[in-house]
Amino acid sequence: MGLTAEKLREDLDALAVREPQLASALQRVGYPDARIREPGFATMLRTIIGQQVSVASAASVWNKLEAELGADFAPATLLERDFDTLRACGLSRQKQGYARSLCELVHSGDLNFATLPDGDEEAIKLLTRIKGIGRWSAEIYLLFAEGRPDIWPAGDLAVQEGVKRLLHLEERPGENVTRRLAEPWSPQRGSMAIFAWHFYANPAL
Repeated sequence: MGLTAEKLREDLDALAVREPQLASALQRVGYPDARIREPGFATMLRTIIGQQVSVASAASVWNKLEAELGADFAPATLLERDFDTLRACGLSRQKQGYARSLCELVHSGDLNFATLPDGDEEAIKLLTRIKGIGRWSAEIYLLFAEGRPDIWPAGDLAVQEGVKRLLHLEERPGENVTRRLAEPWSPQRGSMAIFAWHFYANPAL
């Protein structure tokens, strides 16, 4: 189900009762839209493809992959292709390594997106076994694709900047401070993270 617009509103209203700065910010910029992705292997592969490239470039690569491998292709189908074929689809040597790591883990059964551990830290640990997937990418997957309510990507610069503006801090907090500042917002930190992005990106501010 994920963090729907209704769930975001419910969580943020609850947090605003004990966080006056949030209540004020909600009045100024309103509620964020839901950011829900389909859970599973394909979404994680799209995350890998999208690393350090524009949205348009990532979409182009994905379209070429689907043209080569077929819609809803299985991990094994990608593994069967050679370097030059995947290169022609737009995948660099590095990203081919990451994509093959993901596909091998899924194909072998070592990684099953349908049965990720319930514990957030355990799930992050499992996802970061994929080459090229660090903590931030794992957190983003769990937040958007699984809608886990207490995920807090403290290493995200936009989240850090959103927290700075929300709490009227003099400097943008680092990852550790951002994580500590969010402790009172548990277990609804996922909704607060989505609001932090919304607040940061608002052109009126």
